[in-house]
Amino acid sequence: MNLLLLHPAEVLPDGTARLTGRRLLHVKSVLHARAGDTVRVGLFRGRQGLAQVLSESATELVLRPEWTEAPPPRAGIDVLLALPRPKALKKVLPALAALGVDRVVLLNAARVEKSYFDSKVMDGAFIDELLQLGLEQARDTVPPEVLVRERFKPFVEDELEAFCRPGSLRLLPHPPATAPLPVRPTGQRAVLAIGPEGGWVPFEVELLAARGFQPVSLGPRVLRVEVAVPSLIGALR
Repeated sequence: MNLLLLHPAEVLPDGTARLTGRRLLHVKSVLHARAGDTVRVGLFRGRQGLAQVLSESATELVLRPEWTEAPPPRAGIDVLLALPRPKALKKVLPALAALGVDRVVLLNAARVEKSYFDSKVMDGAFIDELLQLGLEQARDTVPPEVLVRERFKPFVEDELEAFCRPGSLRLLPHPPATAPLPVRPTGQRAVLAIGPEGGWVPFEVELLAARGFQPVSLGPRVLRVEVAVPSLIGALR
């Protein structure tokens, strides 16, 4: 945890904030911060800075934060992600938040197990917690917007064009493809359509290609989704 993320409701009218639970434990056992010390803090969806520890006890930590810095720049990338295994999703969502992705669509596909949508990982509160872990790691305060779509064809036909912002580079990483990732011009947005570990089926590839998505390759190795996602975003950044 490289940043203590505070929610606006936790900041009191006098400008102080009180931490309990996981964050309190981190400050006491990892940072070893005591009264008079400073720690790095961020306001959820807002600015960040340093906070002075006013007092600490076994049950709470009292801070006085100062919001002096903007959050880090965004990646300018949106992701369509065929819903992976719940175990993999627990790794991918924090990574997406840490890398500064703006929007994520967790999408059904022919090779996605329908039971994945019933996993506890898909609970909104669980998703928020995973995103927060990524923000804390990357010293960011702005999480990706996460959408869930359980029907592939209606999403692609009815929503995808509006989802892709004008001028976006549309890329379809897909193992049979041989074209390398293109160089993204500075300032251009990108949309990645990342399929399940078995890959998109031909019908899905055709539907995405018809909407401007270019099949590309990361090379000869077949990667798990938790490796492919940060590799692709890192290459585009």
